[in-house]
Amino acid sequence: MVILALDTTTPAGSCALVVNGVVEREEASDVSLPPATRLPLDLMSILEHGSVKLGDVDAFAVATGPGSFTGLRIGIATMQGLAFAAGKPLIGVSALDALARIALAEAAGRRIATWVDAWRGEVYAALYDDDRELEGPVVASPDKVLNSLKGTSTLFVGDGARTYRDEIHRTMGEGGRVAAMPTPLLAGTIAMLAAVRAGDAYSPPHAIRPLYVRRTDAELARNSRAVG
Repeated sequence: MVILALDTTTPAGSCALVVNGVVEREEASDVSLPPATRLPLDLMSILEHGSVKLGDVDAFAVATGPGSFTGLRIGIATMQGLAFAAGKPLIGVSALDALARIALAEAAGRRIATWVDAWRGEVYAALYDDDRELEGPVVASPDKVLNSLKGTSTLFVGDGARTYRDEIHRTMGEGGRVAAMPTPLLAGTIAMLAAVRAGDAYSPPHAIRPLYVRRTDAELARNSRAVG
């Protein structure tokens, strides 16, 4: 099975090509280019390097979030377009699930807290036991999330864990550890998770929805006007 995957939950993001369960290529995007410009180029480039034609792709995979609203919309729309054109399924995968899967090798019995920087002094967070989700996803201040984890042995992963490393160590003490590589590329793992789910019912491209967690600014503005 050939799967082409894209992650746009972080400013750089990544894309990957997986063939028969092996990550053939995984690359970070060029942050110097706007997403709308670099994404088609990145995806076509990774196919070319893998000597794979677009028509050879069996399924497409995309990170559904959480992350930048604009990044998610562009990433999902890009993969929906490719999947529609190829007549193939599009499988959505949570970036938090991908982070948890990557952290498994380092967890050593600890629970896994996946933290994506949500800006505004907040994180998108979820909690896993191995790759089983225990809590989340939520958007909250690091202090609020950490207070709920006190007294546990937890491995933190994600760009939010890197940003709030000092707060984690200060609040959790020996019980909290940040992954050695807190901000790994996600597209390869997203593709691998998608491969497991590809045997389920057909996933039509239009059915994919972004996992925002936090309401968009436009929604907040509409609600504010309605209350006023």
